[in-house]
Amino acid sequence: MTAIANIATFYRERDTLPLRTRLLCLFGAVAALHAAAVVLLLSGTPGASGAQALTWGLVLTAYLAGVKHSYDWDHLAAIDNSTRKFVADRQDPVSVGFAFSLGHSSVVTLTGVLVIAGAAAVGGLMQDGSAGNLVLGLIGSGVSGLFLLGMGLFNGSAFVRSARAYRRSRSGGTIDPQDLEPQGLVARLLARPLSKVRRPRNIYVIGFLFGLGFDTATTIGLLMMTTAASLAGVPPFALLALPLAFTAAMTLCDSLNGLAMMRMYRSALADRQRKLGFNALVTGISAVSALFIAAITLGGFANAAFTLEDPLTVWLGSIDLGDAGLLLVALLLAVWGAAALKARRAGGSRP
Repeated sequence: MTAIANIATFYRERDTLPLRTRLLCLFGAVAALHAAAVVLLLSGTPGASGAQALTWGLVLTAYLAGVKHSYDWDHLAAIDNSTRKFVADRQDPVSVGFAFSLGHSSVVTLTGVLVIAGAAAVGGLMQDGSAGNLVLGLIGSGVSGLFLLGMGLFNGSAFVRSARAYRRSRSGGTIDPQDLEPQGLVARLLARPLSKVRRPRNIYVIGFLFGLGFDTATTIGLLMMTTAASLAGVPPFALLALPLAFTAAMTLCDSLNGLAMMRMYRSALADRQRKLGFNALVTGISAVSALFIAAITLGGFANAAFTLEDPLTVWLGSIDLGDAGLLLVALLLAVWGAAALKARRAGGSRP
């Protein structure tokens, strides 16, 4: 009981822990997911056989699917914009990406368990056009679209203020710390809806609801692969390693993405004069990406919910956001690299 009480106390006081300790806990949890996947894989495939080689190949494929899925544009937009909000609230949101991906992959893991247990009803969720698939898809797309719309508008307000402050600073004006925070009509309107998202752990629910839409090729492919492996006679313990490997990969990549964005946004707080323009640019990119994905997601939602046949919503509903996420990552890394290079040159040119 004493150990449990100590763990409970540690959890309650986690926000007061040093940043390094929280990072160790974060990556300890990610490492535990990887270890659990390996243990399930080893315990479920004893001895050398053709089934063992098949299972290892499937688990590796599931892991790579988790890596790819973590770079879907909606993932990046949700994590980036949520991180910006927490940084504006003077928090160190080290676990935003982990919480989001854990919530998202929980849906996949639960569904995978049902597939392994032989639940025939799960097949209806994966069948395109079925009632279950339609309802879950509407919930997932509706929640994700509205959340990204709110975050995009909220951070868009911060971008406007940061851009104005940057122009003033270039003209010799002073920088008010409030210029780095979203304010104005939009921020006030969104303050109440977003007030429930007070800590990174609240993003778990958002990630879970995002994952209810069984409409991404990665999710469908993983569940179909699990079904095929089950029919091929792969042991149940080894099958459980598939969704767990998917979860481990996605939590790792999303955690790294969240930490990178936290460092980007916090950099403006360390040196406002030099990095205000960089902060405004990154905030603007994240806000635009969130609004862009919100428009696509809500357009697809309207098309599916009301069976519209107009060209616009049909086109929005058919857009695949998987590959576009890599472009957003490349853009943000290019901005970060350019800002770091500029800062190094400026530092080297000082007397």
